[in-house]
Amino acid sequence: MRIDLHAHSTASDGTDSPADLVREAAASGLHVVALTDHDTVAGHAAATAALPSGLTLVTGAEISCRLDGISLHMLGYLFDPEEPAFARERDLLRDDRVPRAQGMVARLRDLGVPITWERVRELAEGSVGRPHIAAAMVEAGVIEDVSAAFTAEWIGDGGRAHVGKHELDAFEAIRLIHAAGGVAVFAHPLAAKRGRVVSEDAIARLAAAGLDGVEVDHIDHDTDTRVRLHSLATDLGLLTTGSSDYHGDRKPCRLGEHTTSPDVYEALVARATGTRPLRG
Repeated sequence: MRIDLHAHSTASDGTDSPADLVREAAASGLHVVALTDHDTVAGHAAATAALPSGLTLVTGAEISCRLDGISLHMLGYLFDPEEPAFARERDLLRDDRVPRAQGMVARLRDLGVPITWERVRELAEGSVGRPHIAAAMVEAGVIEDVSAAFTAEWIGDGGRAHVGKHELDAFEAIRLIHAAGGVAVFAHPLAAKRGRVVSEDAIARLAAAGLDGVEVDHIDHDTDTRVRLHSLATDLGLLTTGSSDYHGDRKPCRLGEHTTSPDVYEALVARATGTRPLRG
């Protein structure tokens, strides 16, 4: 089985619609794909309706969190999307995206960048985020590619035009995901290119609080980092996943570029009580 447990659609910052994403996953030879848009489950219904025969959909979300002053992402899988406490927190996280993005657009305009909020909103078919601002900057000829926006010069963490966001305490994220019957996996935990990373001690504290797994095989982890994470996960009794973190045309990673082993997938599904995978 080929299993990819991290992908994004236009419900957040991907470029494929939820329906196109599941069709592309099947065409790519995947047997299982997880739809994990940022802080939202808005794409689940459309993905489910379009699910091709033979493909299994794992529903989830990638939750914006903070630990020790560092931003991180927590993947929640197979939780009950109607559970009120977690649904309320996702609403807060999602609703904060608009004023945050507007603030960054305003700062960029003050720096002479000729983009507008109206164009950024047009580029965001779903939940607006920094990638849509970056796309507007590329379109305006300010930068060559989207990744160039995520620097100290522009909208990278701590950058000249960066604006902070509402983030959920990482321990509270684990608690809410579990309370909704889901499984919590720390996304790309040692991806240094994304900014500061939490310590191994912090990962151990998350494990003690019930963290289920860590995403190990990921485009932003080099070989040494993967070896280090596998060893740490073994010591802490954590599941180890692999995935593409697919965003369509917005990032170079492709569906199925990294995958999760069937044994780990089965263990993850066995822990979930909120909902079950959906097979086309």
